Amino acid sequence: MPSLSDFAITRRWPPRNPSAIQLYSFPTPNGVKVSIMLEETGLPYDAHKVSIMDNDQMTSEFLSLNPNNKIPAIIDPTGPDGDPVALFESGAILVYLAEKSGKFLPKDAASRFAALQWLMFQMGGIGPMFGQMGFFLKFGGKDVSDPIPRDRYVGESARLLRVLDKQLDGRDWVAGDYSIADIAICPWLNGLVGFYEAGPLVGWDDLQNVPAYLDRFLQRPAVQRGLNIPPRA
Repeated sequence: MPSLSDFAITRRWPPRNPSAIQLYSFPTPNGVKVSIMLEETGLPYDAHKVSIMDNDQMTSEFLSLNPNNKIPAIIDPTGPDGDPVALFESGAILVYLAEKSGKFLPKDAASRFAALQWLMFQMGGIGPMFGQMGFFLKFGGKDVSDPIPRDRYVGESARLLRVLDKQLDGRDWVAGDYSIADIAICPWLNGLVGFYEAGPLVGWDDLQNVPAYLDRFLQRPAVQRGLNIPPRA
């Protein structure tokens, strides 16, 4: 039967609790989706810092778990069939943890797919567009003199926010009850107005529902804990 010691990544980041889910992450919008979900569900886990500032995600040990060299990734030592399960891609991990815990993903088919479609909205839209916009605001792209790429991502990010704003009209959460869709979306909203400081560019103050939605999310105790797991320092 496979065990945690069979995974090369555990030699660089040894488990402290071998029976717990092993989380390999960094507190970015994608990373904290999973730490927040783990805090919300109460599933036991070990958090290991994979510092993207030090290129830990490019090491052979991390690549053995995620060949796409992106955080987060997990190993669950007790998967559905009793054997360890290794996963990367934050959306897939959220679905897995929802099914393992029985929380934050509706059981009835219609509500389940409603939540999943908004999860995919984040994975295919908000995450990539906000991330590319952030590149032009905070990283190497800020030195690009051509305004077209930056304006493209700013405009698309603003459009996606308006879509979300309309969906939230009369709703506390994007797909009915609080779900993995909200856990996926809100860390990117937080990064947008926080780290990227992009609120004025995308019309944040003109939105009717999104700012209060983010505030509700940030008030949750599990969210407050998960936002700094694993700690940067």
